[in-house]
Amino acid sequence: MTQTPQSDLKLPDLRIVPVPSLVPHERQDETRTASLALRLREAGVLKNPPVVTPLPSPDGSERYVVLDGANRAAAASVAGLPHLLVQVVRYGDPGIRLSTWHHALTGISCDSLEQGLAALSGLERLHDDLHRARALLARREAIAYVICDAERAIILRGGVDLAERNDLLNAVVDLYSNRVPFHRVLRESLDAARARFPDVTALFMFPQFQPDEILEIATSGAKLPAGITRHVIPWRALRVNVPLDVLSDPARPLEEKNRWLAAWITERVAERHVRFYEESTVLFDE
Repeated sequence: MTQTPQSDLKLPDLRIVPVPSLVPHERQDETRTASLALRLREAGVLKNPPVVTPLPSPDGSERYVVLDGANRAAAASVAGLPHLLVQVVRYGDPGIRLSTWHHALTGISCDSLEQGLAALSGLERLHDDLHRARALLARREAIAYVICDAERAIILRGGVDLAERNDLLNAVVDLYSNRVPFHRVLRESLDAARARFPDVTALFMFPQFQPDEILEIATSGAKLPAGITRHVIPWRALRVNVPLDVLSDPARPLEEKNRWLAAWITERVAERHVRFYEESTVLFDE
């Protein structure tokens, strides 16, 4: 088996950028933002930088869509940081994969869900089998569907364009996101969800978004519901632990901070504090 020499591996593109230049594509969990900002201040370091991609701008200004780490970016704003460390990736990189988290709900009955869904203006509900539900979602003729038993689904339809469908999707997720516990799962199976979480009562299935849709939603000022998009980023920078004093200093120009960052990374590499893991890893101290 051939192993890539550590010296041949390219370091992640780490930059310090203005916090206002970060554009979220999904809602942040507002219940976590204040506590994350407090933990950030108490830790005194930024451990794992958000992952962003550059956003084309007609006026030449630098803006970045946050692909992963919306809560950390929001916490940085709440904490009053002028600048934040980010990992910059190119969305067109074939190594970057965009997939979907589905939501396995607990503590709510399907009858209660149906009542809530029936009250949403512009939302059409269709009861059909799972094959039909999967086909409509794949063709984007549905915004989502709900599985309450192994054979049947409640198909959710509505909206004439991406913006309207996104508004409806947010309204659907708002029905339960702050009311009942739910787990994020990858498999499209109620049985599989219940095998891991026996108290699951319903499984919400969401569409597979495309990168261009993510960019369109972000640039329009809209946001997807939190916890639906899942970006798999190769060579993710973790445990960077950049001192917060550097990021929070308002008198230090951005260019100077990035010069400091480049020198700091060079020093970390020279002292062999940077290590690449080509294999999949499981962390137990997050």
